[in-house]
Amino acid sequence: MAIKVRIPTPLRKLTNGKDEVEGGGKNIKDLINDIEKQYPGLKERICEDDGKIRRFVNIYVNDEDIRFKNSIDTELKDGDEISIIPAIAGGMF
Repeated sequence: MAIKVRIPTPLRKLTNGKDEVEGGGKNIKDLINDIEKQYPGLKERICEDDGKIRRFVNIYVNDEDIRFKNSIDTELKDGDEISIIPAIAGGMF
């Protein structure tokens, strides 16, 4: 199963500069474990120690936020496109 994963700029040093990688899995949790095997260190940047997605990381499956689906148990299928988006905060008051 080929699933495209878009990698944000801050994490590209872990993927040898690649902005997109491929992985596989039946759900987000499996996919993260698969890309961790290929690119060690990526999982700890995305997940907490208990395996949950860090609160400042947003993951989208085909432009749908997994927080409004089944989180890390969101099912995947061949051809899905995943985007990992770090949350950005700031502004002026």
